[in-house]
Amino acid sequence: MKIDLNCDLGEGFGIYALGNDEKIMDYVTSVNIACGCHAGDPEIMEKTVELAMKKGVAIGAHPGYPDLQGFGRRDMSMSKEALRASMIYQISALKGFVEIKGGKLQHVKPHGALYNLAAKDYEVARVIAQAIYDIDPSIVLMGLSDSEMIKAGLDVGLKVAREVFADRRYTKEKKLVSRNLKGAVIDKVEDSISQCMSIIKQHEIIDYDGHKQVLEGDSICIHGDNAHGIELVSRLKETLTDNAIKIQSLEV
Repeated sequence: MKIDLNCDLGEGFGIYALGNDEKIMDYVTSVNIACGCHAGDPEIMEKTVELAMKKGVAIGAHPGYPDLQGFGRRDMSMSKEALRASMIYQISALKGFVEIKGGKLQHVKPHGALYNLAAKDYEVARVIAQAIYDIDPSIVLMGLSDSEMIKAGLDVGLKVAREVFADRRYTKEKKLVSRNLKGAVIDKVEDSISQCMSIIKQHEIIDYDGHKQVLEGDSICIHGDNAHGIELVSRLKETLTDNAIKIQSLEV
């Protein structure tokens, strides 16, 4: 058995820092770097790419809605043309920083409200997938496991990575429970690790309503801005190793 561990990083802006980017890179195998629209800026993008390459972790672009104030977590109405242009703009910018440093962009993972919409709306997911394919068909689309993003990526001809979450609860439809609901975020490290191990070994989870659901994943997301992020990822990595589960990036 094997699994990728990923984290959303580079989500500061200007003088404002967010998360424990440098420390968490010691534990994950892939990082998703903000592309300047929901968070991040050119300087932070470049510095985060440099740090990721120094640490030897795979790099992905993390594009979102153009919504700095709302951190990309607010719903926005965008035409297909505007969404496509925004995806090309953001992904290409991050890809440029990676390639200038001698690296390769491994994947793209949408952020926040855009991620949630693409998980259930095939047309939105298809726009994102096609934009990625047009930039570089070798780039992997990372999306919510068993969602419209995975379907759209395969339909377009992309490699896909099914993402699951260590610290989020799932609905009966296997979507993420809204952060507005109590208990949507798992706050106990032991519970997060238990959910991860259940997904990897039994391919199942217990949803928000207490029912068992089938769920498989290729990559586990760890939120670095979570209060227990570093503790969670370090203990998860130890648990995976103890269970002979190989931790590696998507394209190794």
